[in-house]
Amino acid sequence: MTGDRFGLREALFSAKCWLAAVLAYWLALRIGLTRPSWAVTTAYIVAQPLAGAVLSKAVFRVGGTVLGGAAAVALVPNLVNAPELLTLALALWLGACLYVSLLDRTPRAYLFLLAGYTASIIGFPSVLAPEAVFATTVLRVQEIVLGIACGSLVHALVFPQTVTATLLARLDAIIADAERWSRDSLAGATGMADGAALDADRRRLALDINELHQLSTHLPFDTAPMPPRVRTLRALQAQLSMLLPLASAIDDRIAELRRGADAPRPEALALIEDVREWLRAPPPLPARTASADALIARARALEPESAGVPSWRDALRLSVLARLADLVDAHRHVRDLDDQMRSVGTAPVTPGVAALLARTARRPLHRDRGVALRAAAGTVATVLLGSAFWIATGWADGAGAVLIAGVCCALFGSSDDPAPSIMTFFRGTVIGLAVAAVYAFAILPRATDFVTLIAALTPALLLGGMFLARPQTNLLTLGGLLGMLNTVGLNDRYGADFAGFANGGLAQLVGTAFAALTVGLFQTLGAAASARRLIRAGWRELARRSDAPGPPDAPGWIARMLDRIGLLAPRLAMQGRDPGQPLLDALADLRIGVNIGELRQLRLDGPPAEAGAVTPVLRGVAMHYRALRPDRPAPPEPRLLAAIDAALARVARWPNPARRRSGVLALTSLRRNLFPAAPAFEAAA
Repeated sequence: MTGDRFGLREALFSAKCWLAAVLAYWLALRIGLTRPSWAVTTAYIVAQPLAGAVLSKAVFRVGGTVLGGAAAVALVPNLVNAPELLTLALALWLGACLYVSLLDRTPRAYLFLLAGYTASIIGFPSVLAPEAVFATTVLRVQEIVLGIACGSLVHALVFPQTVTATLLARLDAIIADAERWSRDSLAGATGMADGAALDADRRRLALDINELHQLSTHLPFDTAPMPPRVRTLRALQAQLSMLLPLASAIDDRIAELRRGADAPRPEALALIEDVREWLRAPPPLPARTASADALIARARALEPESAGVPSWRDALRLSVLARLADLVDAHRHVRDLDDQMRSVGTAPVTPGVAALLARTARRPLHRDRGVALRAAAGTVATVLLGSAFWIATGWADGAGAVLIAGVCCALFGSSDDPAPSIMTFFRGTVIGLAVAAVYAFAILPRATDFVTLIAALTPALLLGGMFLARPQTNLLTLGGLLGMLNTVGLNDRYGADFAGFANGGLAQLVGTAFAALTVGLFQTLGAAASARRLIRAGWRELARRSDAPGPPDAPGWIARMLDRIGLLAPRLAMQGRDPGQPLLDALADLRIGVNIGELRQLRLDGPPAEAGAVTPVLRGVAMHYRALRPDRPAPPEPRLLAAIDAALARVARWPNPARRRSGVLALTSLRRNLFPAAPAFEAAA
């Protein structure tokens, strides 16, 4: 949705939001709810372009509302005689829920977020009437559930935009881009590859994989007749993730061979060209399986002899051919899994797909407990400071200001610098209150029936829905809609009360502005500091992985690093920096983590005598990454290079051919990733 003009998509989205809001308001009046405005507001809050996203948000909003209401019912009556303790309890509840939601990082996080601020929305105003807290909670839950039901029904049934259709369209583009990028990487053998374009493609593929993850979280709620299984998409994400280290490794090894006035042999160059041609138009099943197996067999047949300590040239050639075979296999699996997602049946389309699905696990994400704790503590401090002012001044509408401040801190707590977002929301609230004042005291008094009322509100609601559909104006519009709908007087009967309107509006503005002020003191981290934390988190995990005793988790490592890359890119852009080199460094760290996992597996599977060959390397890598600092990056110590070379010489003499080949491959890759400028490996005489 770009450009200045609105299109059909925005218009349809706005019309569906309007229909859901009108239906919620009408039903609320029919069943006798006293505050229908909450139902109308909720219909807009849950609105999303994708029907599955609406339903997932709706389910978790219902759960969070019920949980938050239960917390309010438990806290208010028991602590109403001690307002300080009640304030502390509500603040701690909100902070704890925010902490959990920031660690969750899935749509389920919305449940905890709602549970936190729903307790505040119900609890703080109930301080003056604690005996009615249960009735207030029940009414609030009814109103919100009604708004959710209407929003979900309309967005799911009226020209629904399914997650499945969007996902499959994105998959077509992403797979085509990945195959083009792999072809370009392999073109390095003939000097045709554009290095800058390849680097940009690598970064984009990492972001695309994270986008697929976001779409996959809504698949269980999609309204498509037969949505793909989430497990299949996770397996496909894992195979797409493997393309990054594999293709970049091939590109690096070929470039290193050429720098040494050497090159792959003619038959290897012919194989690379055949792989590029295969990637240009992968055949359908079952021809794809046969052709991929043939290419992999050719690569294995061309591998240099592995007996004895290899020359550096042979080690590089072995790495090129082995990674080339793995790249073909990964691309084959990507296409097979794409066919699986589009198939009508549930049976695996190939035995390889069945094996991939059997070992697919939930995709682990990066979690920063320090940032989550900081945001939670800042929210608690905001609520406590606001409550102290409210209690000390005896401001009748102070509860409204406190709960708005807490809600703003919670809603924007995941941002590195929440203040700009809160101020955008503040400006939207000012606009909404101004529009609400015109409606409440100039237009609505002349509306004598439901139809006239809706006709009067329709222009503002439709225009708001159009701007709500655009990401660049979404936050401003949401503030405006909430400010308008909550104060315009959409109750069971009209009642003009300017004093109440003014005090309620002032409380919203004061609470929002206060939140913008306090987040600058307690919650602001900044894009630069956040980027450093992400980079340091990857290094710390690499250090832990290097000397961990158990089996490696390569898919989990790749998933977390790609997630960090997806989080790192926008933060680097916010600083005005070119994200290229930091993201390429992160991709190099990703490859190193894969090599470390291969060495750890070899150490676990082999006898103690062989394990001793790789242990010094693993410890050296751990020491290097444990000592790294983002503000003082340092190259690896020369003794680590010596340890790798010594290990390479020892591993090349292992008696088992398969283990010997795996060890040489892992150490060769690790050497190139850690010491790209080092002279060629030479075995000791």
